[in-house]
Amino acid sequence: MKNLLVTGGCGFIGTNFIRYLLEESDFSGRIINVDKITYAGNPENLSDIAERFPERYRFVKADICDREKMARVFDEYEIDAICHFAAESHVDRSIVGPDAFIQTNVIGTFNLLELARERQPRIELFHHISTDEVFGSLGADGLFTEETPYRPNSPYAASKAASDHFVRAYHKTYGLPVTISNCSNNYGPYQFPEKLIPLMILNALEGKPLPVYGDGLNVRDWLYVRDHCVAIWEIMKRGRRGETYNIGGNGEKTNLEVVRMICDFVDEMVPPESGKSRRELITFVKDRPGHDRRYAIDFRKIQRELGWQPEESFETGLRKTIRWYLEHREWVDRVRSGEYLEWIRTHYGDE
Repeated sequence: MKNLLVTGGCGFIGTNFIRYLLEESDFSGRIINVDKITYAGNPENLSDIAERFPERYRFVKADICDREKMARVFDEYEIDAICHFAAESHVDRSIVGPDAFIQTNVIGTFNLLELARERQPRIELFHHISTDEVFGSLGADGLFTEETPYRPNSPYAASKAASDHFVRAYHKTYGLPVTISNCSNNYGPYQFPEKLIPLMILNALEGKPLPVYGDGLNVRDWLYVRDHCVAIWEIMKRGRRGETYNIGGNGEKTNLEVVRMICDFVDEMVPPESGKSRRELITFVKDRPGHDRRYAIDFRKIQRELGWQPEESFETGLRKTIRWYLEHREWVDRVRSGEYLEWIRTHYGDE
């Protein structure tokens, strides 16, 4: 893998993955980061990477739905491997406007698969990043395994399920070397503030209400983003082609537990001037449509075959995440205000 195409590399997980590959891993090739820069993608996240690794990092502003432009990227940079993050990923947005999810998550993935198929045997691997949401909802017991049937319950989950099936089909039909990973909820540095954990951290710091859907007892398995990046790279290097690997954090928590822990840790790190616990800011709001009750990942396959397991507990990862947001308030302010969009226009124009 000399010329690795990373799609969506300016987003939350993509940013962390590129940083991990260039700063910590044994990867020795070049990364070509393609991102169309939606509201949640920010090339400023990697501006220092571009300066520190000028021969090993390239950024190209492009939409994976633009087949012609992506074909030029594949050929100009002699792409021989793909790690595909690019996706619309916010469930609430998919409920209000599902069209963008079909375009990016399904059509965009199809375009990449076709471009990779046309360039065989040069392509060594197409790794596709997916989610545990494709499996639907669990009851009080049990875990999602790689054999769990797909039962997506939101437009977002359905679009990711469709893209997973296309990736698998291109392996079976055309012999394209692929791997797929289905991960649980990620959290950590550079996550856009609309997602649960950064939203609650920032609202707690600012004394704003902490909105919790329904009764707050929906359960998610939480995975620290660096642990996820390590797992992806192990799958890309040593995973069996054509196989799917579940990546979990061993961090099952109800949403209410998560919010209460954030309140307690923020109280500890930045004692409130009022002397009142930030738990008093918790506000229950109407549940969202199709809100799956519980997700939980069985990651014994990747543990058994590749020796991977998460390094961070939810408690240690959450503390690191809160500290990062405390130490990067300028980044938060620029993202929230949209100032980073002006930086993008200055550097890459309006096209």
